[in-house]
Amino acid sequence: MEGELQVRVGKNLRAYRLKLGLSQEAFADQLVFHRTYMGGIERGERNLTLRSVERIAERLGIDSISLLLPPSATGDEGHPAEQSVST
Repeated sequence: MEGELQVRVGKNLRAYRLKLGLSQEAFADQLVFHRTYMGGIERGERNLTLRSVERIAERLGIDSISLLLPPSATGDEGHPAEQSVST
C-alpha cells in the first residue's frame, strides 16, 4: 500500500524528469537507478528511506524537502528543474 509521501515524491520526480525532457530510462541512468526501480518510485510503489530521498535530491541539485512538498507549496506546477542532473 502506497503512502501519501511515497506518491508525492514519485509525482515530484516525474515532474522533474518531464521538465528535463528525459525518458524514464535516461533519468534512471543519470540517477544511477534501474529503469524498473525508477518506475516504481514514480508510481509511489517504492518506500524510500530519507537518505535515499537526500541522495536523489543531491544528484538533481535540489533541496531534498522540495521532493516532499506538494507542488502548490512551491508556487508552481511540478517543481522547476533549475539545474541539470549531475552524473
